Amino acid sequence: MKVTILDIGPGEEEEIIIKCSVLTEDMVKLINQFRQGGAKLTAYQGNGMFFLEPEDVFYFESVDQKVFAYCKSEVYQVKSKLYELLEELPARDFIRVSKSSILNLNKIKRLAPAFGGRYEALLENGEKVIISRQYASLLKEKLGV
Repeated sequence: MKVTILDIGPGEEEEIIIKCSVLTEDMVKLINQFRQGGAKLTAYQGNGMFFLEPEDVFYFESVDQKVFAYCKSEVYQVKSKLYELLEELPARDFIRVSKSSILNLNKIKRLAPAFGGRYEALLENGEKVIISRQYASLLKEKLGV
């Protein structure tokens, strides 16, 4: 893929032009990101509402029909379903690793094989996330291993 950046004069409108033979799902997500202007995630904790940067989230987990965002030392509830988050989050950074979890690839410190074809990801904050065998090959492909 070729990337070209051109300087524009003052007052000229910025634009992004995409030339492709096929508009892939990743391209659509990237376009949506630009349109949203790097939108933050709305999250809740207690009676408070917080706005999280996606890159600050280590992983998302669905528990009892609720979705939680796990950051370095805090846990927040988000109203979106996991499949909705996958559509909103940058595909290059986030991947589904089980039916109930989405993992931020940039927060993995170590990846180790676990029992039954599963993997265990040790994250930068010390937490461990299990990657189910169903999603392990996709994760390895994404990481290039």
